[in-house]
Amino acid sequence: MFKIRKSKDEEPTAPGQVKIKKKSRVPGVMITQYVEELPEGMTTPDFTRKPIAITIQEGKLAIFRAIITGNPTPNVTWVRNNGEINEERCKIVQDKSSGEHQLQMSDVSVDQADTYKCFARNEYGKAVVTATLNVIEVGFKKNRAMQESRTAVREIPEDFKKALKNKVDMEAKEDKKPEIDERFWELLMSADKKDYESICAQYCVTDFRGMLKKLNEKKIEREQEQEKVVERLANLKPIEMKADGGAEFELEMSLRDPTSKIFLYKDGVMMPFDADTDVKHGLRRVGKKFVFSINGVDPEDAGLYQVEVDGIKIFSTDLKLPPVDFLVKIQDVKAEEREDAVFECVLSQPLKKITWNGKNAPLEQGEKYDITVSEDMLIHTLVVKDCQPLDKGIYAAVAGLKSCNAWLVIEADNDPNSIGKKKVRKTTRAGGGGADLLKIAEEQNAKIQKEKDELIAKVKAEAEAAAAAAAAEAEKAEAEAKAKAEAEAEAKAKAKAKAKPKAKAKAKAKEKAEAGEGDEATTVEEEEEDVEGEEVEDVEEGESKPDVQAKEGEAQVGDTEEEEPVQEKRKRVRTGPLVPDTVIDPGVYFTGGLSDVTAVIGTDAELVCRLSSEDCDGVWYKNGKEITATDDICIVKDGTYRKLIIKNCKDDDAGKYRCEADGRKTEAVLNVEDPPRINADDLAEFIKPVIIKTGKDAAFKLSFVGREPMKIQWYNDGEELLEDTHIKIEKSSSHSRLLLTKCQRKITGEIKIKIKNECGTTEAISQLIVLDKPTPPLGPVDIIESSASCIDFKWKPPKDNGGSPITDYILERQQIGRNSWKKLGKIGPEPKYRDPDVDHGRKYCYHIRAETDQGISEMIETDDIQAGTKAYPGPPSTPKIVSAFKDCINLAWSAPTNTGGTNILGYNVEKRKNGSNLWSFVNPLDEPIKEKKYGVKDVVEGIEYEFRVSAINISGAGEPSTPSEFVIARDPKKPPGKVIDLKVTDSTYTTLSLGWTKPIEEEGVQDEAKGYFVELRPAENPEWGRCSSSPIIMTSYTIMGLKSMAMYWVRVVATNEGGDGEAQELDNYIIAMPPPVRPHFTDKKIKNFMVMKAGNSVRVNFNFQASPIPSINWLKDGTPVPKHVTVSNTDTSSQLMISSSERHDTGIYTIIVKNLVGQETSSVEIRVTDDPKPPGPVELDENVSGTVTVSWSPSPDEKKDDRLHYMITKRDSVKRAWQTVADHLFNNRFTVINIMPGRQYQFRVYAKNDMGLSNPSESATWEVKRRKETFSLNLPASKDCSFETPPSFSVPLKMHKSPESYECYMSCAVTGNPKPHVTWYRNNISLNTNTNYHITNTCGVCSMVILRVGSKDSGDYTVIAENSLGRVESLAKLVVQGKNIQNYLYTFVLHLWMNVLTFPVYLPSFRLG
Repeated sequence: MFKIRKSKDEEPTAPGQVKIKKKSRVPGVMITQYVEELPEGMTTPDFTRKPIAITIQEGKLAIFRAIITGNPTPNVTWVRNNGEINEERCKIVQDKSSGEHQLQMSDVSVDQADTYKCFARNEYGKAVVTATLNVIEVGFKKNRAMQESRTAVREIPEDFKKALKNKVDMEAKEDKKPEIDERFWELLMSADKKDYESICAQYCVTDFRGMLKKLNEKKIEREQEQEKVVERLANLKPIEMKADGGAEFELEMSLRDPTSKIFLYKDGVMMPFDADTDVKHGLRRVGKKFVFSINGVDPEDAGLYQVEVDGIKIFSTDLKLPPVDFLVKIQDVKAEEREDAVFECVLSQPLKKITWNGKNAPLEQGEKYDITVSEDMLIHTLVVKDCQPLDKGIYAAVAGLKSCNAWLVIEADNDPNSIGKKKVRKTTRAGGGGADLLKIAEEQNAKIQKEKDELIAKVKAEAEAAAAAAAAEAEKAEAEAKAKAEAEAEAKAKAKAKAKPKAKAKAKAKEKAEAGEGDEATTVEEEEEDVEGEEVEDVEEGESKPDVQAKEGEAQVGDTEEEEPVQEKRKRVRTGPLVPDTVIDPGVYFTGGLSDVTAVIGTDAELVCRLSSEDCDGVWYKNGKEITATDDICIVKDGTYRKLIIKNCKDDDAGKYRCEADGRKTEAVLNVEDPPRINADDLAEFIKPVIIKTGKDAAFKLSFVGREPMKIQWYNDGEELLEDTHIKIEKSSSHSRLLLTKCQRKITGEIKIKIKNECGTTEAISQLIVLDKPTPPLGPVDIIESSASCIDFKWKPPKDNGGSPITDYILERQQIGRNSWKKLGKIGPEPKYRDPDVDHGRKYCYHIRAETDQGISEMIETDDIQAGTKAYPGPPSTPKIVSAFKDCINLAWSAPTNTGGTNILGYNVEKRKNGSNLWSFVNPLDEPIKEKKYGVKDVVEGIEYEFRVSAINISGAGEPSTPSEFVIARDPKKPPGKVIDLKVTDSTYTTLSLGWTKPIEEEGVQDEAKGYFVELRPAENPEWGRCSSSPIIMTSYTIMGLKSMAMYWVRVVATNEGGDGEAQELDNYIIAMPPPVRPHFTDKKIKNFMVMKAGNSVRVNFNFQASPIPSINWLKDGTPVPKHVTVSNTDTSSQLMISSSERHDTGIYTIIVKNLVGQETSSVEIRVTDDPKPPGPVELDENVSGTVTVSWSPSPDEKKDDRLHYMITKRDSVKRAWQTVADHLFNNRFTVINIMPGRQYQFRVYAKNDMGLSNPSESATWEVKRRKETFSLNLPASKDCSFETPPSFSVPLKMHKSPESYECYMSCAVTGNPKPHVTWYRNNISLNTNTNYHITNTCGVCSMVILRVGSKDSGDYTVIAENSLGRVESLAKLVVQGKNIQNYLYTFVLHLWMNVLTFPVYLPSFRLG
């Protein structure tokens, strides 16, 4: 065992110690200091990370973690409040690398739930912190334990009387109520009051009063804890599922310490989260608002989520994912404009509310959308009211993790008569499942109810079996106890009978029996009071208490017959089980709760709920007070339905209503609204149109009722009217009046009043008609006929008739060339006129005016019209081939736009064969075709024709039309079949190339294809669109203008004269992207190392190829690049740029190019540095003779640049040049060797990096001086020394050979003291006085020069040196050679070398004679 001592034990304080309480920076840590003053460098233990409370499911691994500081290192121990830590089930671990201490408990059980303490101690103090472990029981085990606690047989004392005599107080054994899960309280403290009922039902809590009392206590405790770390906490929103498949919950929180740490737990286990919303658990903070998100919710994410700040719980919310699915999904709806659209779905499980989304936006109940749920909560309906073209799109229903979606297609109203007018709201609905959905929902509801009944029956059967077993055991134990008690009583009776007469015993027994009949109840009651401390259940369900008392009375009378008169109270004999029947009967419960109701004042309101039984009555309450039926309140019991009908609702009827039945209750709120309302008679009077003349006043007045305040607005044709000089608006709480003064024709239109208050909005519409004279008729004038006998023309009516119908047109005519106008008078309401009174060739001009009851319009003047001029009509439209057969071709055309001023009398049709230049008339020339269509029967089968048409008027035939397209006289063709082998040949991000093979021809089934249509449909659009207006002839096509990475469906339709064939679709959708290509870099040489100077910009470019477009991610040393680094991406390249680089930008930058096919990475090392700063002062020191140690202070850049190193140079006083002594030094010291004494040295130290050298730091002059020591030598006395020596030749004469007439030089060296006298001889003849010979003696070097050697100079030469001490001589021979140049040269060279080698003092020169 780790520690026997419990955490409550107090540790004794050693003598001399003190106990000083200190506050830790970590909340919840208590520090005790043992000394008054801490020695320098020493600290008491403290927690930098404390263990936090854990709530974990049974069987999981629980770990308490703590990080502890202190000097000296503290000793850490773990203890628990109740009991001891079991060494076999717990493990204490210390991570030395991180300094973390752990208490690990694997496979935790309920008995390990406790408060644990962590102690840290050293000689200067201790620190302690507590943490709670809560263990959640698994449901099966928990229910089983509860059941066993109900059915357990309690032990019965063998002799209850003996226990009473000895006055042993038997403490009442209280029935242990099942503990409420801690999750229940966590949810309640963070939930709204309206959710209390559902949470209590979930955790089977029925004691609402006790729950509320305990909840208030817990809230006060929690708020006191939260005040330590949070200043303000508000707007707690529970977790909700989002449309994108995620979930969010949020809260507003003001932290006391901004550095406080926030933790997120799920079921007691800490969950890591990040500010990045792309991770599984994210935190987004905006000011004081914290939003926690869960991305990609799956079933494993369900659980209790808790937010803690510094170990204090702040907020709890439960994520539940209902196991629901869609039995019937919503279907596509096609609705007409201004019609309602209905989406309906059926769920597999009842759900109060699901999420509806429209075009990726959540939808709420309101004026536009109506969201309803069926009574059984299986059918959910969305109604899109008053559909407009903008409502078209995808609508989705989301229930838990399941969703379904469908299209809403709006068919616009293309009625030309309604263009520009406000369309009428339709009362019909499109969509909806109808009776089929109701049938499916009823079947599912029956299935759910059946499963529920089976579950209840199963639980009931299990409970009955357990109760029966418990009863059998109880009966057996009771029988044994009864037999034993009877045996003891009988033995005592026999013993007492021996001491007293039997008669007396009988009399006493009889008297006792009579008294026992009357006092039986009292005795039983007294015994019940005595055994009440044992809390033993004496009455079994189904058996009445008096029956039990009677049985006990009989047994007691029987026992007293043989006992003494004074008897002690006996224990009752029980016949029933010790525990009540534990059959679980759910009783009556609500299968359908009340729903909030909103009623309009003055109308009836109905509150409806449904019970599981028809026999139970419901009690209704309003605002906590019971209500009964009155004239205005009806309480209805209809089978399992309980209804409360409130007639003629008033404001006082609003409130909270509750229905209670058999201890269960359901609540709802009745809201009584008073929206604006208009009396029907007033509305009928208001909608009558108001007709006035221009310049007059118009007034509109309407009365209404409704709750104040009300906002009143008037509109004219949708534009709000504001008060000005011609608009007056009166407003009051009961009516409003609009006065329009000096009305003009332009304000004619719809007059609408809109009344709005907090309860609703109402509108009323009327019409204002302002009468005025009409506007002028519209031109231009169309000439129907202009002949010699008449002029016939027409025009268009006025754009505005002034509110009155046209009664007449008034015309006047002027003949061109005259000044007078002739009045033609009124011609009637038709906008046309035929003037027969014309002269041939004359031109006429007309004035036209319109007349109504309100006056005459301004005139319109026609252009000049000439009577009787030949004007041929223009060409008709190109003839259209309506149909073609082997014996007839049907044509149709349109009349020419230019009729030539007269009526068209008919048409001529011409035909021409393909390849011919000859046009032939189809109809006889004297029989023009009257209609604008004709069937040409004069055709030959198989021949190809083209046709043209010319129009005929009174002047004759006009120009023919352009020819029609060629058509073959044959029966209609069959549409072609499907194209073959449709495939994608190429694709890019904006184009798609297709190829196919033409369909096969089958006679009588499918004919040859003449062209093809390529149709395209985006994935989000249900409608197909053609890529070309005319058929494609080729069997390939390239679609242009696609949206990059969008999904499309593609099909090809073959066509011919017989129509379009069946479409051939691709097997799957296509994505606008090139063929998949794995990312790869295209740069031939990729830089992997760059050196940049700080302050300069850094650019790194990578070119690549990839398809689809890849995602590009840059990392710096394995983490995302900082924000100041700019990354620019294109489809084929990516550039990283640092505008102004700094040293901290140094690192390895990695680009990751990834798409669906694969990924590729590349890295480049960027080293940002600067010119190095010089090192600090240089110091010199001699540690070893002949060396000098150079040391210096580091460069300021050494810490910033890990590649910075040093170089040392030296210069001495002899060589005077700087030499490099050492390089690539990464320390600040170097020893230079070979330092010679007597020389002066200087040293320079350079800092060196990738940018180059710094300025040098120079040392002082260094010199090791030579030591001149005095040398003394003691010699013995000696005799005087003589330096005189006899002569001797140190260098004798040498043999010479010289060419004739050349100079000859002969020399020798003589030593001797005194200086010898030197004499030269030739052939024993002295030469000292001979002037032909130049003889010298300098410092013992004797030389003789013969300027021009002749044959007479040949011979033996002798030098004699003599002094007082002796005489020596040296001999040499001179050979004079002839004038042969070769001999001369040979002799010269030989002589030269001999002199150089012997004595290089003087080099003789020989001149050629």
